[in-house]
Amino acid sequence: MASLTLEDRSARLTILIDPRKKALFERLCAEEDVTPSQVVRRMIRQYILERTGKVWTPSADESPAVADKPAPRQRARRGVRS
Repeated sequence: MASLTLEDRSARLTILIDPRKKALFERLCAEEDVTPSQVVRRMIRQYILERTGKVWTPSADESPAVADKPAPRQRARRGVRS
């Protein structure tokens, strides 16, 4: 039996969106002959690239990894004053 890559495995991501936005999204996907899942996976890969500057790749230990992952950025705390 062939081993599966991480991209071949499934994990469910449930989101809530406006029904009209969903209908339009599905129609636009159909016009491109792609599934909504394909488009969402593409957007997630693009988001990872934009946030990390690196392309997402499966690592040897089968946990998600980012090639040459930079140190995480510190987020500024909101609403905290000294």
